[in-house]
Amino acid sequence: MGRHRRRIYGLTKGQYSPTSEVGKITKSTPMGSLDAPFNPVSLAIGAEASFVARTVDSDRKHLTEVLRQAAAHPGTALVEIYQNCNIFNDGAFDALKDKQRAQEAVIRLEHGQPIRFGTDGTRGVVRDRATGELEVVTVTPDNEADVLVHDAHAASPTTAFALSRLADPDTLHHTPIGVLRSVDRPVYDTLMADQLDTAVEQHGKGDLATLLAANDTWTVVG
Repeated sequence: MGRHRRRIYGLTKGQYSPTSEVGKITKSTPMGSLDAPFNPVSLAIGAEASFVARTVDSDRKHLTEVLRQAAAHPGTALVEIYQNCNIFNDGAFDALKDKQRAQEAVIRLEHGQPIRFGTDGTRGVVRDRATGELEVVTVTPDNEADVLVHDAHAASPTTAFALSRLADPDTLHHTPIGVLRSVDRPVYDTLMADQLDTAVEQHGKGDLATLLAANDTWTVVG
C-alpha cells in the first residue's frame, strides 16, 4: 500500500490535510490551519506495522526499489511517498529534491549500514547516552564508533520510531528515507486459512442450517 503525501488535498482543489504544516493557508483555512500535522510513518510504526518505508517521487531508482520491497513483503506494507503538488502546494519538498540541499537533509537508510549522510558522510545519527534519544551529530574520530547501524529487521520498533521522529515537519531537515522497518511475522489471512483447515480436519465441514437451528440462539421478544 502506498500513500502519496503532498501536505495538501490537491484533488479537492487545495484543502488542508492532516499532514499540512501549522498555519497553512488554504481555501478551507484562510487564516491558517490550526492542527499539528501527524507523521504517517510514525503512526504506522507505533501501530506495530511490519513494513514501513518512505521515499521521494523524483528519485525513481529509490522509489522503484522501495516499492519492490514493499510488494515482496508478506502482509500489509505502508510506503509514504513525498510528492509535489505543483498547483496547490508547489515546492513543498524542494529541500529533499535539490541535489545540493538533499545531501545535507536526506538520511538514506540501508539495512546493515551506518546511518551517515551529508557531504562525504560527515553527519551521522547516534543515541544520546543520557536521554536515550537519537540525535544528529558531526562525525569525528571520537564518536564514529557510536554511529548507529540501521537494523530494519529489529523485532522492537523503538529505534525505527525514533528515526521517524528525526524529520522536522517544517524544514524537512534530517529526513530519513528508505525502509525503516521490515519484519516477518505470520499474516492474518494465512493464519485464518490454517485455522479453518484445522477445524475441518477435526470436526468436518460446518452446516449453516444446523448452526442456525441450534439451541445456542437468542429469542427476541417485542
